[in-house]
Amino acid sequence: MSRDRLWFLATVLFVLQWIMLRALGVALPPQWQVCLTGLAIFGSAFLLSWAAELAQLEVPQSLAIAGVALLAVLPEYAVDFYFAWMAGKDPAYTGYAMANMTGANRLLIGVGWTAVVLFFWLKTRIRQITLESFREKDLLALTVATLYSFVIVVKGDLSLFDTVALLGIFVFYIISVARGELSHPALGEGPAALIGALPAVARRFLTIVMFVYAGTGIFLAAEPFAEGLLATGKSFGIEEFLLVQWLAPLASEAPEFIIALLFVARMNPGAGIGTLISSKVNQWTLLVGMLPLVYAISGKTFGAMHLDTRQVEELLLTAAQSFLAVIILANLSFSIREGIALFMLFVTQLVIPHPTVHYAYSFLYLLLGIGFLAVYKDNRNLFLARFYRLLPPKACKQKTHHPPA
Repeated sequence: MSRDRLWFLATVLFVLQWIMLRALGVALPPQWQVCLTGLAIFGSAFLLSWAAELAQLEVPQSLAIAGVALLAVLPEYAVDFYFAWMAGKDPAYTGYAMANMTGANRLLIGVGWTAVVLFFWLKTRIRQITLESFREKDLLALTVATLYSFVIVVKGDLSLFDTVALLGIFVFYIISVARGELSHPALGEGPAALIGALPAVARRFLTIVMFVYAGTGIFLAAEPFAEGLLATGKSFGIEEFLLVQWLAPLASEAPEFIIALLFVARMNPGAGIGTLISSKVNQWTLLVGMLPLVYAISGKTFGAMHLDTRQVEELLLTAAQSFLAVIILANLSFSIREGIALFMLFVTQLVIPHPTVHYAYSFLYLLLGIGFLAVYKDNRNLFLARFYRLLPPKACKQKTHHPPA
């Protein structure tokens, strides 16, 4: 049996072992639960990365990567929807829903983006990743969702109105990426190339099976992985809010990080960071937008999820970080210096989890974002140009005579 076949079989078994244990209802100590669910998530991430490569033969690359990003955040949805559902019956769970959502979003930018550009630099000594032009659609959706998130901060609640607005942004995003051009990338070596050499019908069938199988593995493994981490962390007397905010998202974000790094290992850094951008769009639109809907169905009410002072503070910090991130990426490039800056801002705010510190960092993120626009002309022009594309055609023609300064 060839190395590629063995590699493929091993990843399938990594996922299968947990699916079987879950089906049999086997109870495990927390340490073993973390280990075995971690293996399932790891195997699922490999399968998703190969399926994503194969999917690019059938659909536009941007849509394939958006699909991978959506599957990869299913565990995050499962955990957060559970908290939102319980919040409909007990308002105390609202804090856990916000903690999990804000922690996952900040991890994506503060750790994920930096990990991709750092790994690319270690592999090639190239200090910057240049994104493909079709990433404009991802960044436009992320920018609009980020600006809208400040509306939620000002309101101090999550309502069904927010569901309509954020799901509208998500639908617009999916439709726009689905209109991309079909590409035929070279699959190189590995299981993806092995499957890609099969007849078209067999290749397409296996691609769909890999997506479904990996998505099932991630969905079944993420919550037990998070629970195992929580059980271990509680023994150290750590606050539950912080456990939900930082330990639980490690399970849901692990597949995205692994997929992104695998793309970089195959010398496709644009797809690597593109996966994380798509994940951020998914979390900032579909995930946040669905929370008040799940809450309303559970509580049988049209009322909003009211956020307390701490939850508003966490949401403001997350929105401010996203604001700086979209401005940095406005010129479709991401350097190691920018990545380290985002990482240091993320890490240093964790040292003192105090409201005053969080508000100070929120102000700093906003100040740096505005400063970036003022200093870097390319970022400023490209950032503003995205909004001109949203104007009606007649308005766009008028604006072409007066481009943004």
